[in-house]
Amino acid sequence: MLQFILNNKLIKTEKNASSILLDFIRYDQHLKGTKSGCREGDCGACTVLVGTLKEGETEYKTMTSCLTPLGNIAGKHVVTVEGINGQNLTPVQKALDEHSGTQCGFCTPGFVVSLTAHAISKNKNSIEAANLSVSGNICRCTGYKSIERAVDDIVDNLKEKPKTASLNWLIKHNYLPEYFKDISKRLSEIITKNQKGKKIIGGGTDLYVQKPDVTSDTEASFYLNKNEYKEILEKDGIITVGASVTANEIMYSKIFNKYFPKIKDWFKLISSEQIRNVGTVAGNFVNASPIGDLTIFFLALNAELNLKSSKGKARKIALKNFYKGYKTLDLQKDEIIESLNFNTPKNNFNFNFEKVSKRTFLDIASVNTALSYTLAKNVIEDIHISGGGLAAIPKYFDKTRNFLKGKELNTSNINEASEILISEVSPISDIRGSKEYKSLLLKQLFFAHFEI
Repeated sequence: MLQFILNNKLIKTEKNASSILLDFIRYDQHLKGTKSGCREGDCGACTVLVGTLKEGETEYKTMTSCLTPLGNIAGKHVVTVEGINGQNLTPVQKALDEHSGTQCGFCTPGFVVSLTAHAISKNKNSIEAANLSVSGNICRCTGYKSIERAVDDIVDNLKEKPKTASLNWLIKHNYLPEYFKDISKRLSEIITKNQKGKKIIGGGTDLYVQKPDVTSDTEASFYLNKNEYKEILEKDGIITVGASVTANEIMYSKIFNKYFPKIKDWFKLISSEQIRNVGTVAGNFVNASPIGDLTIFFLALNAELNLKSSKGKARKIALKNFYKGYKTLDLQKDEIIESLNFNTPKNNFNFNFEKVSKRTFLDIASVNTALSYTLAKNVIEDIHISGGGLAAIPKYFDKTRNFLKGKELNTSNINEASEILISEVSPISDIRGSKEYKSLLLKQLFFAHFEI
């Protein structure tokens, strides 16, 4: 039996753990504030808060319930807009109302939940952070300016929130209902059991888009919350990332921000806040999309995968050798990805990530590319280049690397390297651009890596 708290109610259900949270909320619990919109994680109308007990305190993140299996919220606190409502409007709801931030109202619950998540968050209270919290919420009516004005008020009102022990303040000022005080204690009393099945599900953000019905009926094991796969470590010149680490956990990691100071700007291009909260690095790899953003990122770091079989046999493989053909992996049926690792960047290390899509944000790349190199006295010691949207698999550019390694970094060499780069791929025309456009775009993005 699967247990979790939904708003102020303890849920005990024997439903298949692979079934979708959104459907359970709407059709089993008849809570209609959580809307069924795109069912692909794009619109944010189904956004819920999910609280996880960590060291005696409950930490909340937003998730799209349309892509969340029940197995991923076992032992957690799920909050819909009904679970935020009180006798009076909350400050978030009041700000949206006063600035006419809602018209048809379909998207409004999602905005309320996301902005409440910002209010609860320990992250910096700023206009930028508040806007980022609703990066996965789409409104088709207001033109956003009224919502932006409401966000201004919310940020201003939160300036008085204490940095520590803020839960009582949030309850006192009507951001949260009184019952939130007891949630951590109640979560600690829930007994969770590992679901076991042949199918492994991480965040589920791709599986539930591609095969929602089949996946919902699958007997699965859920890895999103397995602590042994959640670490980001730096030791002995190696950085290791667990298979279940999410995009947001990478984005806010102190280790990654130390070596990749622009990572927050790059990862904003990857997906919305709600998706980054649950999309795992191993899931991105095994999905084997030719334009997987995390795959392209780590290919340029010459990352290595650590695999383990069900019998405990371990093996390593370079990420660039992991892809054998379209959606075909060098991964045995009884193997899983445990972690990835790459060399800790040196002082003379340079890295850049570029992505171009029809929309700047919340879109699949037409072409994405990343590049890392180390430089000594203007000579390229080593270099790694990746690109997506150009071939049947995520592309690692061996010939271009071999040409540039050991050469001086100058315009002439980069121009010559760009021609080798283009010769290594034969893009096909598709809905995201013609082959000529993709080739030209790749070349221009290659120059952008060096700011030429």
